[in-house]
Amino acid sequence: MTSRLSIDWEAEADLVVIGGGVAGLTAARTASLRGLRVLTLSKGGPTDTSTQYAQGGIAVVAPHGDSVESHVHDTVEAGAGLCDVDAVRSIVEGGQAAVSALTGLGAVFDLGRDGQISRTREGGHSTRRIIHAGGDATGAEVQRALNEAGLPVLFGAAVGQIVTGRGGVQGVVAVSDQGFGVVHAPAVLLATGGLGQLYALSTNPPGATADGIALALWAGATVADLEFVQFHPTVLYTPGGVGRRPLISEAVRGEGARLVDTEGNSVTEGLHRRGDLAPRDVVSRAIAARMRALGTEHVYLDARSIDHFPQRFPTITASCLAADIDPRTDLIPVAPAAHYQCGGVVTDTHGRTGVPGLYAAGEVARTGLHGANRLASNSLLEGLVVGERAGAAAAERLGERAGVAEIPVRRAEHADRDIVQRLMTTHASVVRDGAGLAGALKQLDDVVARRDALTGSAQPVAGIEDAALTLAARTLLLAALARTESRGCHTRSDHPDLMAGLRRGLPIRLNDDGAPEYQAPIS
Repeated sequence: MTSRLSIDWEAEADLVVIGGGVAGLTAARTASLRGLRVLTLSKGGPTDTSTQYAQGGIAVVAPHGDSVESHVHDTVEAGAGLCDVDAVRSIVEGGQAAVSALTGLGAVFDLGRDGQISRTREGGHSTRRIIHAGGDATGAEVQRALNEAGLPVLFGAAVGQIVTGRGGVQGVVAVSDQGFGVVHAPAVLLATGGLGQLYALSTNPPGATADGIALALWAGATVADLEFVQFHPTVLYTPGGVGRRPLISEAVRGEGARLVDTEGNSVTEGLHRRGDLAPRDVVSRAIAARMRALGTEHVYLDARSIDHFPQRFPTITASCLAADIDPRTDLIPVAPAAHYQCGGVVTDTHGRTGVPGLYAAGEVARTGLHGANRLASNSLLEGLVVGERAGAAAAERLGERAGVAEIPVRRAEHADRDIVQRLMTTHASVVRDGAGLAGALKQLDDVVARRDALTGSAQPVAGIEDAALTLAARTLLLAALARTESRGCHTRSDHPDLMAGLRRGLPIRLNDDGAPEYQAPIS
């Protein structure tokens, strides 16, 4: 193998899974059961995933008073015209089997008085179909069950490059505490989560640095709809708080909590037929507008009417008490924060991208399920269903010749993370406009340095992350500028209306100079 790097370790696999959350571990387990040699690389530790922090639950069709078509309708309505209806139906139909597989691994969901799995309702849903565990610790229970499945995972390993050849994927280059390494494999699954660290405030863990988006683009894949960043409307506000912030699950509003402003008035009254349980984009815009009108940095969630709040929502209670707030007697200060990447790497509902041997599942992927705005609790559903399918699909690469013969030199733009976060928070938040987006792109141009993506930093992992964030920021800003309308969780104050001609995905790939540019539209 020819390399400019000093390679300290090598390994071989049939499938490399990048990411240790719900989608990645589900895919790894499925592929392993089909006889594939699977190596999962996780940048953090066993619980350093977005899955770990998922509070709400899993949206899955209830056995009574619900239907697949009802769940599809709610999902498509939230997606504001950009969902692929066939993809939505396919993934929703897979929900029951996915949850059964998870309970087979030992995952335990909360039961009602009748001994059946209890269900709650969240924003955008027409009925109570959200199953949960530990009250508001569903993600932690899902992560626990998958972690205990006995899958081989190399923790503390960040992937900096996917190497491709004429036949597609050949392997990956990673860095761990053992130094730089190469894993030779004909198939790679991206399950890296989101891009929340593009913003100063996010519900995402520190590792959500858009790695998968950048790796896919560098490998020649297409991404779409990155402009649709969902801001969770109710994140716990504390003065001066930055980084990952605790969210206050939509299930709290589903149990009767009300959003009020600092003067005690309803935030959402008259804006949507579902009021405080409207889709997240509606509620986030309403909160942002009320904050601007009153000159405040937050509104309040009044949950004092909910009986047994600490028992129903123990995680949220602990977060509130840590901020000297008792949700049984106090109003909870909340504000929107970056939460979920609705677009991503373009795939089918089995995780296949346009690059042979490259798959993606979970938040990093754009299957067509979420459209312009994700319906609450559809994320764990997608991770389970598409993760399982992608793990099975990877078997089609068995027998393909693989092996990294040479690691190509790849130079990438790096910008200081604080600058990226400041630009994105200021100009690409809940409400954007063309002047701000264009200005942010110009300022990025002024501050980037172009250097080797793998060896151009004294701290390789930080260098990989900064390069990924820089590319993701540029791609998102470009997409947001091109979408001259307001749709779903993309709101342009200078283009407040829907545009029929933009009812389509806006795909982006890298050109020969390594810069993002548009491809043919996705209908």
